[in-house]
Amino acid sequence: MAMTDSTGSTWRYRWAHRHNSRRQRAFRAADEAWRHRDEELRRLRTLAGSFHGSTEAGAGLPIELAPGEVVFWTLPAAQLVEVRHTAVLPAPELTVDPEPPVLRPRRPEGVKVVDAGLAVLTNRRLVLLGGRGRRDWTYGRMTGLSHDPAAPVTLIQVLDRRRTSGLLLPTGAVADFRFKLTLAFADAIEQRAAVVAQLDELIAEHEAERPERPAVLTPAQARLSGLLPGGRRTVAVALALALIVPAMLFESDPPVRPGSDRAAAATPDATATPAATAAPAPPPIAPAVQVKPRPEPQHSRPTPPTRSTTPRPAAERRCGAPANPYGYDFCGGSRIRKPDRGVCDWFDCVPGFWSGRGWLVQCRDGTVSLTGGRRDACAGNQGFRRTFWA
Repeated sequence: MAMTDSTGSTWRYRWAHRHNSRRQRAFRAADEAWRHRDEELRRLRTLAGSFHGSTEAGAGLPIELAPGEVVFWTLPAAQLVEVRHTAVLPAPELTVDPEPPVLRPRRPEGVKVVDAGLAVLTNRRLVLLGGRGRRDWTYGRMTGLSHDPAAPVTLIQVLDRRRTSGLLLPTGAVADFRFKLTLAFADAIEQRAAVVAQLDELIAEHEAERPERPAVLTPAQARLSGLLPGGRRTVAVALALALIVPAMLFESDPPVRPGSDRAAAATPDATATPAATAAPAPPPIAPAVQVKPRPEPQHSRPTPPTRSTTPRPAAERRCGAPANPYGYDFCGGSRIRKPDRGVCDWFDCVPGFWSGRGWLVQCRDGTVSLTGGRRDACAGNQGFRRTFWA
């Protein structure tokens, strides 16, 4: 093991230990999230390559299979739903979602349950065998397909049926059903290779995003800001106040002290005002004596300061964002989807920061997250506060 540089200072060792521990925690959380997603992608890739049904699976089912029809998937606890107000659904797509959304076991508004029974997925159709009869959705007649992003509901439109209908499933079976429905539809239109190629591309992109183990910091790398409570945040706040407060004082009017009106009346400028005519007139001066007024110096009266119109320097354009060398601020610009690798050295990143899939945001507790634009942004850190810009 490499030896660290000795500086003879205890606080430097504490600084190195604290920052190394935080870096390791963030790395372990990001690596665990990366491995979980990698396993899921590879599982889907294996399933897409070996997804084949069998006629034996439909032997005990109360359904008559057509010649060449095989069963892919069954679920006994499915509910048939219908939409009261029919709308045009988007056309079926072969898009694979390796990160299924978090679903709540609820029925969306405008959707009613009309039956329940056994759902069967074959290479030709989706069938629900309910207590009131059978409902078929044939792939060849399918014109619209929509998966609800917040509820375990899938709606389907077909040519031979006027009202839009679909299935309401248990939340634990939704991800498997939606993926297998995509594969079954791809088989029906002979596009299974497109789904496999899409998964291969997702795996390659994910491999390039594997988090790197952070380098070990030595006590010699400790900054003097580590001596202050709050570290760099305290220094950043002090610098911001040092820049903002003088600017506010410069732009504001000077305070008026008590008695300043009497002091102003005693100045030469005040004696020249029309109010001085109300005082008693001085004794008349002889006509032979002419008093020549003394010329006033050209610079006796100070010129009032004018407000500066020069733009603020770039260091002041943070709009409340912590000091950082990357130019990230709250003023505006473009969203930061791929922040610099050293961002957690300057900001207080949430655990599992690099596993986020979004843009850089600040949570209400002051931490920084990479979940901007997602429904669960800063869910464990008091919620979303504002977005970083570059």
